[in-house]
Parts: sequence; structure tokens; C-alpha cells
Amino acid sequence: MAIRREWSTMAVNKGRVPFRGFQTWYRRTGTPGGDAPAVVVVHGGPGSTHDYLRNLAGLAAAGWPVVHYDQLGGGGSTRLPDADPGFWTPELFGDELDNLLVRLGIDGNYVLYGQSWGGVLAARHAATRPAGLRGLVIANAPASYPLWRREMEVLRAQLPPGVDEVLRRHEAAGTTSDQEYTDAMRVFYAKHVCRLRPWPADYQASFLEVADNPTVYAVMNGPSEFHVTGTLRDYSVIDRLASIAVPTLLISGCYDEAGPAVVQPFQDHIPDVRWVMFEESSHLPHLEEPERFFRTMIEFLGGLPRRAPTSEGMVTHGG
Repeated sequence: MAIRREWSTMAVNKGRVPFRGFQTWYRRTGTPGGDAPAVVVVHGGPGSTHDYLRNLAGLAAAGWPVVHYDQLGGGGSTRLPDADPGFWTPELFGDELDNLLVRLGIDGNYVLYGQSWGGVLAARHAATRPAGLRGLVIANAPASYPLWRREMEVLRAQLPPGVDEVLRRHEAAGTTSDQEYTDAMRVFYAKHVCRLRPWPADYQASFLEVADNPTVYAVMNGPSEFHVTGTLRDYSVIDRLASIAVPTLLISGCYDEAGPAVVQPFQDHIPDVRWVMFEESSHLPHLEEPERFFRTMIEFLGGLPRRAPTSEGMVTHGG
């Protein structure tokens, strides 16, 4: 699709905004301030980076400014070695998102795109009914980590013979950093996270970032996507979903680790929602089926309400 080739010619601004004595890195593609809401991209993890979602900047070529950012603890934002579970909480990342919107001056006209853990965070934000939120995209995300853990058992049982045995042996022994565990883990990832061969460079960048800087992921999630032992293991946003008051698009893949059972509560409880399944994708339809993905996104964004243009510009923060 042409817009994916054209976004590199769009205006780009990078910087950092202060947050509680730390810094949140952002990248803005396109020029905000018109009637089209900015699309704010909330990445997964927790503890990953924006890199694997970079191609969403292509939406800027179709008229929607796009803001990527790295959540605290990874990428271009402040890294902290602190493994205190009391620090790394959904509330922290929710407050960071609120701060970013205000600091960039886009809190009056924006759409949230949350992928995986980012979808949980975006739903949590949307449930507070912020006045400037025009729409919500929840991509490949669980509404409940207890549901996620239950469904992981189903997917693990379907792995090739011997793979889950290796995984469980290392999980029981606490040796999940062993190369044998990593090799077996990638069998699962190849089926349910990214089916492309080889993995795209953008996804590789985020994957390696977590491997190099695992603090947030380990504390909140655990050693792998399918072995959730961290503070999110019992976390859910199901009880908040009925409060979401904006049009919502659900995205998932037929081979997604976020299978239908973990997505269904979004469909059941959000009042204005549409669910699109990508038949050839697992966890990353924006990379696995980009043509259909961009068509779906543009159709959704084009149907959202727009704010009348104002003379107010965005606040710019260099960095």
C-alpha cells in the first residue's frame, strides 16, 4: 500500500517529556492541530518498545498524525534497574500515558491504538471517559490475564511433541534463561506471535530489547508470553469495559496467542465495538497482513468524529 512507502517523507519530531523525575521518549509523525485526531500507539510488553509498531506511522500519510512512545523502563525512555513490584504497576503506566497526552497537547483530540499489553492499558484509559478521546483500537490484547493463562495451557498442549515438556522442566527448575528454554519458547512464538520468516527487523528490535533489558517484563509478566508469573497474572479490565464510551475496533489473528476467549469480553462489554479477525495472522497483523490491516484502520478512523480545527498548536519538547 502506498501509504506505507510514503510515511518516511512526513514531518517527524522526536523528543522526551518529563514524568515524575524521569523521561518518556516519543516520536511524532505528521503535523497535528487539524481536525483529524492523532493516533497514539501504545506498545506491548510490558517492557517492550515502539519499534515493532513503527509501520503504523504510515497512517500519517493518509491524514492522521501518529505518536509512538516508549513506556518507562525501556527503549529511549528512562531505564531503571529497580525490580520492585510496587513500582511497576498498571497505574504507573496509565499515569505516564495521561502525562504524555497533556505534555504533547493532544489530549483534546486523539485515538488510542493499544497492542497486546498496550491494549489492556488503552482500555483502562478509555474507561475513564477522557473528553478528547475519539476512538479506541484494541489489538491482540487480553481482557483478563487469568483468561490468558488458561488459554496458554490450551496452546501449549498443541505444541509439537516434547516442546512443552522442555518448557515445563525449565520453568519448574527456575532455569528459564537457559538456551534450551529459549529455543523451545521460539517454537511457540513462531506459531502464535509472528508467523513471518524471517522475523521482520522491527519486531526483532523489540524482541532483542526485552532480552537485553528484561526488568519490567520479568516483574510484571514473567519469563515468556505463555508463563505469566508476574504481577499481572491476576489482572483484568473486564469490570471497566462497560464504561468505554467511544467507537472501538478489536483486532486479532486466527493464530493469535490472544485467542477468541481472551478477546471475547471486549466484544461482550464495550457498547460500540467491532471485531475484525485476520485469517493469516497470529499476534502481529500489522506486520503479517499489512495491506488488509491498513485498509481496516483507515476505514475505522475515517468513521470517527473529528474536532473542528483550532489555531492552537502543539507543545513541542526537544530532546
